[in-house]
Amino acid sequence: MSIHVVDSAAMNWADGPAHGERFASRSKRLGAAASGKRLGCSLWEVEPGKTAFPMHAHLGVEEALYILAGSGTLRLGEARIRVGPGTYVALPPSADLPHQLLNTGTEPLRYLCLSAASDLDVCLYPDTGKVLTSQAPWPDGYRTLTQQGETTGYFDGESEQPVRDDE
Repeated sequence: MSIHVVDSAAMNWADGPAHGERFASRSKRLGAAASGKRLGCSLWEVEPGKTAFPMHAHLGVEEALYILAGSGTLRLGEARIRVGPGTYVALPPSADLPHQLLNTGTEPLRYLCLSAASDLDVCLYPDTGKVLTSQAPWPDGYRTLTQQGETTGYFDGESEQPVRDDE
């Protein structure tokens, strides 16, 4: 058995999805670079006033967040929770745990996102009513979703305004 080790400092950042003034990020896919099979781990960085993804809830994939630097606000259902270095968040698959991490601070928000692999995931987007279904192997990029039986773009209907401190 071989050990798979990566040095994140030696990896290049990849730009995440960008849309309007709200969505922008960059990441390093550590788990994939280390040839992980059932556990994903990515290093994310989000600038002030931005977020990486719309509010969403996974039904098939468990996620966890660990904040390394910066500060922000975690939308977790109806709750708004301040997060900072050392904050750990467990997000088991559940329609009752929609979540979104917002950089409401003044410096870049850097965090690890860990995810357990699943052969099938259904992702709900409560702000817009969209539903995404994905089956392994996962395609690269961002897919279209269904909204009330219609196909729509990933960011369609999402707010394009920058993140505010009161979110």
